[in-house]
Amino acid sequence: MLSKKTKYGLKALAFLAVQKKEEPVQIAEIAKHENISQKFLESILLTLRRTGLLGSKKGKGGGYYLIKDPSEIPMTTVIRVLEGPIAMVPCVSLNFYEKCDDCPDENTCAVNKLMLQVRDSALQVYRNNTLADIISNS
Repeated sequence: MLSKKTKYGLKALAFLAVQKKEEPVQIAEIAKHENISQKFLESILLTLRRTGLLGSKKGKGGGYYLIKDPSEIPMTTVIRVLEGPIAMVPCVSLNFYEKCDDCPDENTCAVNKLMLQVRDSALQVYRNNTLADIISNS
């Protein structure tokens, strides 16, 4: 299940992506428009800023803005930043692989085989969508 952190992060990124003006947007405006707790949103936006998806400006007229064009922000990046590994179990993760303690052989593990398919399906969707794609579909 998608966490609220990721859901709200996606909503905030989409909101910023459709802004016509080049000026930063205040957290309060995003929070009000997307019905997100301002304090929770602040934490999410800080994470997105630290990972290079957003920029920020302090002071009067300050706020957050996209650093890249929405077409240059793949959903794989956003999901990994906000949600963590895309794989549901560590033994099939591409970036965060760990062997399962309770599994003697990944090659014969039924769970591993299923989760590889789930990971690959999710990756296909995330890789084929950018922030520009999700705002154009709304």
